[in-house]
Amino acid sequence: MVIAVVGATGQLGSELLSLWGDRAVGLTRDQLDLADPATVEAALEATGARVVVNAAAYNQVDLAESEPAAAMEVNSQGPRRLARWCASREIRLVHVSSDFVFGVDSSRNLPYTESDETGPLGAYAVSKLGGELHVRSGCPDHLVVRTCGLYGHAARRRERGGNFVETMLRLAAGGGPLKVVDDQRCTPTSTVVLAAAIDALIESGSTGLYHATCSGSTTWCGFAREIFERSGLDVEVEGITTAEFGAAAARPGYSVLDCSRLVRDTGYSPPDWQDALTRYLAMRDATAE
Repeated sequence: MVIAVVGATGQLGSELLSLWGDRAVGLTRDQLDLADPATVEAALEATGARVVVNAAAYNQVDLAESEPAAAMEVNSQGPRRLARWCASREIRLVHVSSDFVFGVDSSRNLPYTESDETGPLGAYAVSKLGGELHVRSGCPDHLVVRTCGLYGHAARRRERGGNFVETMLRLAAGGGPLKVVDDQRCTPTSTVVLAAAIDALIESGSTGLYHATCSGSTTWCGFAREIFERSGLDVEVEGITTAEFGAAAARPGYSVLDCSRLVRDTGYSPPDWQDALTRYLAMRDATAE
């Protein structure tokens, strides 16, 4: 069974290709651009895939506030095009969504289940919710997988971009103290863990909506402190509020996801976020040698 991975050079796409090896065909943005309908059918037809995994996205959360149409084109209309193509050929579509579909409930303090009501706060969040709704309504054989706080090794090889771990390590090299938001609670998740969860869902024949993150939760400030502690770095980190940080886009104050359905249906139990971070840093050190 051939698996086509859309967004092959991204953090998750790269991880999936590494995991699946010869079973997968990677499609870069040059080959399949979600914002360009003309590229979708030709690129997918050429792969001969029976499963399509959409790991591509417009993920500039703050920039989306000033260019919402661009975010919608990639994150909402792009998945709609994939869903139509897959449905017409009875091909399974796996689409990766985000914890940002939640957030409007400012009093929330319990992990969200798949059946909880959504409530996106900004343009990026709305576009991600639109994408998953198009997939769920437009392709009968689908998996929609929501995740949170994603970071992976592919970011280290880019000239631009990155992830939270790499951003913190880069800022630490410039000296402290660092100010990091301490009132947004989430679950940092490595691409290794998410890729394993997606693989388990496909292998088990699961369909529908699932949450897949590491276990446990923390704030971004707590995550930063853990990164430095496990890297052996003495960096002063000051916790600040979301309002003090002043980002253009609103973020969920609480977006921890309940992954019990994933565990029940596949038998895969994601590790603690601290353990996943330790493994990421160890691999980072090993590949730097």
